[in-house]
Amino acid sequence: MRLFICVLVLLCVSAVSLKAQQASFKIAKLKYNGGGDWYANKTSLSNLIQFCNQNLRMNISPEEAVVEVGSPELLSYPFVHMTGHGNVVFSESEAENLRKYLMGGGFLHIDDNYGLDKFIRTEMKKVFPELEFVELPFNHPVYHQKFDFDKGLPKIHEHDNKPPQGFGLIYQGRLVCFYSYECDLGNGWEDQETYNDPEEKRQLALQMGANLLSYATTQF
Repeated sequence: MRLFICVLVLLCVSAVSLKAQQASFKIAKLKYNGGGDWYANKTSLSNLIQFCNQNLRMNISPEEAVVEVGSPELLSYPFVHMTGHGNVVFSESEAENLRKYLMGGGFLHIDDNYGLDKFIRTEMKKVFPELEFVELPFNHPVYHQKFDFDKGLPKIHEHDNKPPQGFGLIYQGRLVCFYSYECDLGNGWEDQETYNDPEEKRQLALQMGANLLSYATTQF
């Protein structure tokens, strides 16, 4: 009888412990049409998640999801990351779904992996025709969560000898979309051996990514 009780107690403790370890939420990478490589930076989000779980105690599921722009599942994720080099096309229904997601409290991070800019600006106009991307001032809260970036985005990779810029779409006073341009933030999240970036640069990229996730999950 005592053995049975001990086993029962151990099972209960294990169940509670397992429940405590379950992730609080999951983040996703956006899959879009048009032929662009939405799947780029294969290790970036998993590394960012690990960094946030270790440094911000965020308890994010270790594996990101992949969600299509027009899927109703989009509304399940508080933070969605989009990247690529090439063409992007949103259908009317996809643009409407993305608008619903962002208006309802979702957050989209668009990271130009080089070559995305001329496409994404046009497509995001389908989502918010009434809004324009605005460059965020360096005192914006997104640059000052756990980590301070007094000069805005860190420069991770060089493209056209331009400074990195952080643009935003602001809907009813809330930043719903952050667009990192001339920065290659997601490349900085990749495994170190992918680009052999100095560890200092990787840490800056991960810290800025952590700020984005922190902002996205605390601003409603």
